[in-house]
Amino acid sequence: MGIHHSIYYYHKNNKTNKYKENNKELDRQIMEIYTESKRRYGSPKIKKVLENNGIMVSQKRVARRMKKLGIRSIVMKKYNYAGNKKVDDTNKPNLLTQDFKATKPKEKWVGDITYIYTKEVGWTYLAIVMDLYDLKIIGYAYGKHMTANLVIQALNNAICNRGIEEGMIFHSDLGSQYTSNDYEELLKTLKIKHSYSKKGYPYDNASMESFNAILKKEEVNQRSYVTFEEVRLAIFEFIESWYNNKRIHSSLGYITPNEKERLYYEKTA
Repeated sequence: MGIHHSIYYYHKNNKTNKYKENNKELDRQIMEIYTESKRRYGSPKIKKVLENNGIMVSQKRVARRMKKLGIRSIVMKKYNYAGNKKVDDTNKPNLLTQDFKATKPKEKWVGDITYIYTKEVGWTYLAIVMDLYDLKIIGYAYGKHMTANLVIQALNNAICNRGIEEGMIFHSDLGSQYTSNDYEELLKTLKIKHSYSKKGYPYDNASMESFNAILKKEEVNQRSYVTFEEVRLAIFEFIESWYNNKRIHSSLGYITPNEKERLYYEKTA
């Protein structure tokens, strides 16, 4: 082609160096996002954050760079605990019927209790309420005993934070806390329809099960808690600072629950 070989090698070497520099900068940003997420993000979410920062890159490349850096998202661990006792499911319909989409806030809420172990007091219990519109945890209560009062407190906190609408649905399992007279009467007084999962069928409350898995995978199973108060602070940080405020969700179009909520009220203002 009439080009001197030195010119060819000059451009070839410069191109290679530029590619290496790009990878060096990409690695830096990947590590920054990964560290900020407390090792919770894998390549799909890191790719999305990079795109939000104006960096267009494929997921495969992010995965390759993560492998080279020796990092990966937290791996889920199994955690076993006792299930519900036998309950009467007469006149306890499933109104949700696995339709986990909501068109607005205060249309469909789901609740559950999950178990967290501490060296100080043994098992402790976290009752949670989620709004299916934005997957936001709008109410929760943490205690040493799994009682009806615990789930009532979580519901009251959700009502205080978001408010309610007559005829909305609250879905739960058939646990004795949710089927207690106190809880059922509270829902009736508030004119909230109670929907129930079939016993031993977690798919009926899949969104809540998904949150429990995220909580265990990204927080609880990564630590060994000593005291009750240590867990209380960790739950507050995880829900308020991380899950609701920073964690992007693929099912929400890679935005956070708080962003989903904000966009709704901006659109309807």
